[in-house]
Parts: sequence; structure tokens; C-alpha cells
Amino acid sequence: MSSKTRYLFTSESVTEGHPDKIA
Repeated sequence: MSSKTRYLFTSESVTEGHPDKIA
């Protein structure tokens, strides 16, 4: 996973309240 993709995932997940648990 590229850092750019990871950034998009974390920034979207942070709205749900779990930034890194998506992995």
C-alpha cells in the first residue's frame, strides 16, 4: 500500500474513529 493510498484510508477512517484498524 502506497503512502498516498494509506493517507486516504487513514483520513477517511479517522472520521469513523479507527484510523489504523482498516489494515
